[in-house]
Amino acid sequence: MADHHQRIHPVADAEAAPPPPAPAPATTPLVPPGSSRSEKGSPMQQHPPLQRTRAAVPSTPPKRSCFCKCLCWTLALLVLILIILAATAGIIYLVFKPKLPNYSVDSLRISDLRLNFDMSLYARFDVKITANNPNKKIGIYYEKGGRLSVWYTNTQLCEGSLPRFYQGHQNKTVLDVSLTGQAPAGSTLMAALQEQQQTGSIPLDLKVYAPVAVKLGRLKLRKVKILGECLLVVDSLTANNLISIKASNCKFKLKL
Repeated sequence: MADHHQRIHPVADAEAAPPPPAPAPATTPLVPPGSSRSEKGSPMQQHPPLQRTRAAVPSTPPKRSCFCKCLCWTLALLVLILIILAATAGIIYLVFKPKLPNYSVDSLRISDLRLNFDMSLYARFDVKITANNPNKKIGIYYEKGGRLSVWYTNTQLCEGSLPRFYQGHQNKTVLDVSLTGQAPAGSTLMAALQEQQQTGSIPLDLKVYAPVAVKLGRLKLRKVKILGECLLVVDSLTANNLISIKASNCKFKLKL
């Protein structure tokens, strides 16, 4: 009898538990913007909202700001005033065309020139000058305090006062001025004058100081000063004689 071999195949244990399924890949649940989940065990931890903080900006002190504004306004006002003054001066110049008055020395006479007992030099000159106002629309008021003086080198020989008067438009006025004075170190000065007289050319310096007020139309402006200087060359200083003026060079300027 043939042997029958029975193959026994292992049979899986029916009671054994099936292998666990492979874990699914972890996914993060999508949370709509603005939604919050407060449930415990939520896969997404809720963070507290961030608070925006403003950075501290350094502020300018109020006093400094006010000072800067005042300074700017002051500078702007000064610039505006300068512009107005410049425009006014330009208009006045164009309308009135101002010109300086001028003077000429017509004659010079020495009434007295001698030494005193104290050895000072006494001099008395009579000068005739012509004041010319060349302006067509400007009048000139000659105020109190005007002076006319005669100098030799750096020594004043004599001095006299200019009269007060009003000079109209394009007017020429002849003034007779008497000048007197005493100079120290008269003997030395007299010797120098006599030596200079031998040459026939004696340099003298006639100086003019005239405070005036200008009249524009009906408007009288503030005082200004006219300063003049005439370099003269005369032939002699003999008393009681009419002196010949050989040369004359006059210059004038205005001082505010």
